[in-house]
Amino acid sequence: MMKTMIQSVATAVGLSALLAAGAASAEAELPRTLSMTAYPTGSLGYTQMAAIGNVLQGKGTSVRILPGDNDISRMTPLKNQRVDYCACGIAAYFGSEGVLMFAGPDWGPQQIRVITTSIARFGLGLAVAGDIGVETPADLKGKRVAFVRGDDALNVGAESYLAFAGLTWDDVERVTFPGYTRSFEGVIAGQADAAFTATVAPPAQQLAASPRGLTWPRLDPDDSEAWDRLQSVAPYFQPHNVTAAAGDVDADNPWQGSSYPYPIMVTNADLDNDKVRPLIRFFVEEFDSYKDAAPGNDGYSLDNQNMKWVVPFHDAVVEYYKEIGVWTDEMQEHQDMLVRRQEILQETWAEYTGSNPPSDEDAFIAGWMEARAAALDAAGMNPVFR
Repeated sequence: MMKTMIQSVATAVGLSALLAAGAASAEAELPRTLSMTAYPTGSLGYTQMAAIGNVLQGKGTSVRILPGDNDISRMTPLKNQRVDYCACGIAAYFGSEGVLMFAGPDWGPQQIRVITTSIARFGLGLAVAGDIGVETPADLKGKRVAFVRGDDALNVGAESYLAFAGLTWDDVERVTFPGYTRSFEGVIAGQADAAFTATVAPPAQQLAASPRGLTWPRLDPDDSEAWDRLQSVAPYFQPHNVTAAAGDVDADNPWQGSSYPYPIMVTNADLDNDKVRPLIRFFVEEFDSYKDAAPGNDGYSLDNQNMKWVVPFHDAVVEYYKEIGVWTDEMQEHQDMLVRRQEILQETWAEYTGSNPPSDEDAFIAGWMEARAAALDAAGMNPVFR
């Protein structure tokens, strides 16, 4: 199982190293205008980006945020290079892999690179009605689990929780709902027993306040086999000590659960280093200037960066981390593997699309997923999605 968090490196770096790195890169200045996409206005991601934008405004950089209602609308401007960055969700990973909503002929695998991510106090997991006696994912066997039509991130999340206990959709009653909000209305109304969500989301709060109540199944952080099963379905999850959640969860009574970064600030691999370098320098060295500007902004701290995650970092970010002394040989080996994985996906996509693939979209996707899995299997890399 991958390491989940870089250990407290900020202290080890020391102020002198940060200052030295800043002086060495003084030639690269923040741009006058910075453009990005983000989640809709009112969302946590948009609120964070707007607050960080206000800080950047004071440094002479105007931030333009294009809110997008769904993953495709957030990723398309990045793909078309209308913006340099996306404050995305887990679709950044799906896009880099060319799977799910990005497996069709208009998309395919994208050469995406991470700038920075946020891991805050909240988590992501299955919110379970509190009246059915569920304490761990194994207790979900035979229970009714929500499946949200058209929402891959939620459904893969639920599937990964089942996998933690060695279960699949065949071991539970899958109840299909037309949308995320409707799934929680169904749990409250007794039509289902569990639905996937962020722990601080309003639907989870509503379930906690309902007569059914709410519980979060505990994920044992020391059960490596269970985590291997979970991450074989959703490798972007990591163990997380959650202190912000609906129900009886706080700093004194944390939930041992899971999370993945949100937002995930990404860009294209070919974005000029001189654009990226001052931005990552800002996120690290100016952390105190924005950490309290919006809920969850403390999640961007250097301590919270997972240096061995599932999407590679931009070259300029790696160079900066090397300069400040937090990048290791092990991290570089992982980075090289992720870059090679993207290269294999790009090569396979070019071969597949250049070989007269089916014109029917469903057949096209099926053929691509088969070709993708074969290429990754041949390279000794887990395709994850088949």
